Amino acid sequence: MSLLLYGHPFSSYTQKVLIALYENATPFQFRILGPDTPQNAAEWLQRWPLRKFPLLVDDGRNVVETSIIIEYLQQRHAGSVRLLPDDPAAALDVRFLDRFFDLHVMSPVQHAVGGALSGDDGKAADALASAVERLELAYGWLETQLAGRRWATGDAFTLADCAAAPSLFYADWTHRIDGTWPVLRDYRARLLARPSFARAVEEARPYRPLFPLGAPDRD
Repeated sequence: MSLLLYGHPFSSYTQKVLIALYENATPFQFRILGPDTPQNAAEWLQRWPLRKFPLLVDDGRNVVETSIIIEYLQQRHAGSVRLLPDDPAAALDVRFLDRFFDLHVMSPVQHAVGGALSGDDGKAADALASAVERLELAYGWLETQLAGRRWATGDAFTLADCAAAPSLFYADWTHRIDGTWPVLRDYRARLLARPSFARAVEEARPYRPLFPLGAPDRD
């Protein structure tokens, strides 16, 4: 039985796993969750009633949480691109940056999106203001952290970059990464040019009207 991935192309966390799969050309079936595929949603909820996606299924085994899914893929379906280094200290650096992008970049974006979807103008404004404040702190730290690096932790593309790509993609839509942060802006551009992420971005393009803060024409 081939790998199954339940998720949605416009979901940042689904994209994070798609990048890992595309990096190594790992065969899988993508079962998109949406109103046109109720059977996929039923299968997904039966396997993972906590209602979070993406979900990876490997020969009947359910694997959840994006960082765990990517590590699992390396253990069980390894390819030529090693997304976690073998050296324990280097692997810790990668895991830390992975968590940073999820918790300190993507989480503020999700907070702003949640506020926009609430239908309450006051909540939306407060959520966006909070997100902007948190993203400014993250941008400032990353600007220094990424200086002199091609990818998040150095010369190799890793799990941290899988997390960074969708996080920074949507973060820039929420609070623009402008000329104040040239290192970070250039890093985002390199991520967009990476074939694995470029593919994920194109596959998600039809869903851009779903972004409640207004999807820009760029990217």
